[in-house]
Amino acid sequence: MTKIEPLTLRGRLVTLEPLRHGHHDELVDAVNDGDVFNLWYTVVPAPDEMRAEIDRRLELQEQGSMLPFVTRRNADSAVLGMTTYMDIDPGLPRVEIGSTWNRASVRGTGTNVDSKLLLLTHAFEVLGCPAVEFRTHWMNMPSRSAIERLGAKLDGVLRSHRRMADGSLRDTCVYSIIASEWPQVRSGLEHRLAGHLQRGR
Repeated sequence: MTKIEPLTLRGRLVTLEPLRHGHHDELVDAVNDGDVFNLWYTVVPAPDEMRAEIDRRLELQEQGSMLPFVTRRNADSAVLGMTTYMDIDPGLPRVEIGSTWNRASVRGTGTNVDSKLLLLTHAFEVLGCPAVEFRTHWMNMPSRSAIERLGAKLDGVLRSHRRMADGSLRDTCVYSIIASEWPQVRSGLEHRLAGHLQRGR
C-alpha cells in the first residue's frame, strides 16, 4: 500500500483538504447548519466539542489509523463538514470511509456524491485497496440509504457493537465495495454527479 499521507483531493463540486486546527471556526459554523449533532443515532461533534474532535482525529492520524479531511465547496469555499479514511489496514490494504457529517442544507446537492467519488477513486486506483468499508447505525436510515445508493453491499450486522453517548447500544451495519465492483460503482457515481452538475447550471 502506498503510505497514506495528508493530501488534497479536488473534485467538480468539493475539495477534500487535510484537517487542521485552523478549521475549527468553519466547522462550528457547518455543524450548526441544521443542528446535525442533535440526531441521536449519529456521532457528530457539538459546537463546544469541535476542538476536542479535531484533536482526536489528528491524534489518530499521527498514529496511522486515520486520515481526516475537511469538505469544502468549490463554488464559494464554504466548509461543509468532515470525512475520513479510518481503521486503516496498510497490510491488506483496506480502509473504511467514515466519521462523515455535512451541513444539513447541502443534502441532495451532489456534494456527498462528489466526496465519495474522490475517496473511492483514490482508495481503489491509487492505494490499491481490494475493498473499502462503510459502517453506520442500524437506525440511521438516511446513512444506510446513502451507502446503498453508492452500490455498497451489506456484509452483516454487528449486534450490540458499540455504546452510544446516551448509553444505548448500537447495532452496526457493515457494508463494503470490492475492487471488482468498483468500475460499475464509479460509473454510477459519475452519472449521478453529472445529473447534479446539469441541474446546477
